[in-house]
Amino acid sequence: MRVRELVKSFEPYRVEEGDYPVRLDKNESPYDLPNWVKEEIFEELRELSFNRYPHITSMPAREAIADFYGLSPENVAVGNGGDELIRYLVRLFEGGYVVTTPPTFSMYYFYAKLNGIPVLEVPLREDFTIDGDAIAEKAGNASAVFIASPNNPTGNLQPEEEIVKVLDTGTAVVLDEAYAEFAGKTLWRLIEEYPNLIVLRTFSKAFSLAGVRAGYLLANGEIVDALYRVKSPFSVGVMTMAAVKVVLRHYDLVERRVAKIIGERERIRRAFREFTYPSDANFLLMRLNAYEFLLGKGIAVRKLAGRLDGHIRVTVGRKWENRKLIEALREFLEVRECG
Repeated sequence: MRVRELVKSFEPYRVEEGDYPVRLDKNESPYDLPNWVKEEIFEELRELSFNRYPHITSMPAREAIADFYGLSPENVAVGNGGDELIRYLVRLFEGGYVVTTPPTFSMYYFYAKLNGIPVLEVPLREDFTIDGDAIAEKAGNASAVFIASPNNPTGNLQPEEEIVKVLDTGTAVVLDEAYAEFAGKTLWRLIEEYPNLIVLRTFSKAFSLAGVRAGYLLANGEIVDALYRVKSPFSVGVMTMAAVKVVLRHYDLVERRVAKIIGERERIRRAFREFTYPSDANFLLMRLNAYEFLLGKGIAVRKLAGRLDGHIRVTVGRKWENRKLIEALREFLEVRECG
């Protein structure tokens, strides 16, 4: 029996899973939920039946998210992480291919290829912003355009006027705002004006729920209804939905933590301004070929390739983790200068 060949060139889980004291490689929040928030989640769980399947379309979580935004639950879809939603979005709309804007989040490419859908790339400009006119030219026969803002791994917001140029084509635009809480800017309100806009969000970053796996999207009701017609039922469990409901009640905690992360982000950037790009996310893109050196110091970061060969992506951690990173990078620069 031969195993089917899928996407040989793509290795999404190649990042080392060794025992590194400082993990700054996955853009997670460095802060776990406090015990008092976990206790609230446990209280929610005590009222639930574990022997029954969860709501088939995750309505308890959809209602909580809709209340948070002042929307209807019909405008919200919830998935087992944002990745699950990307998996369906790449094949939800009619068209011959999907458009991506490299360098960007690799899972758009992965799920398109996994579904046998061609990918047309419109590279980012030199400053890592999208070229709305160039994308619009290619969007006519596309099923969807994927734009990340802030972009991963470059960290920058995309200009609203460039995104609008793509929206004006009428092609489905998936605007991935996984890091929007750190940017302080979102375009989700444009879903009322543009029925082709799908805003993808997550609880994995600012909300400290990466281990729970909860992603969601905001879009017009027709798109949400179409998604649930093809989406696997029961993919979001009762524990995930309970966690989502509770953390949304404590957005003030999220805001305080976001402010801490932004402060630490800027502290790292000031220390290495010559080598670091501005960021609107919870990570920094750095022009330093320091991946192996940092691993040797017990610090895991993300090694990049292709157009970003020789760069690293560094998640902002706790203060002590960032201090170790700064010390290690200063040592790296000293060694490089001596060499």
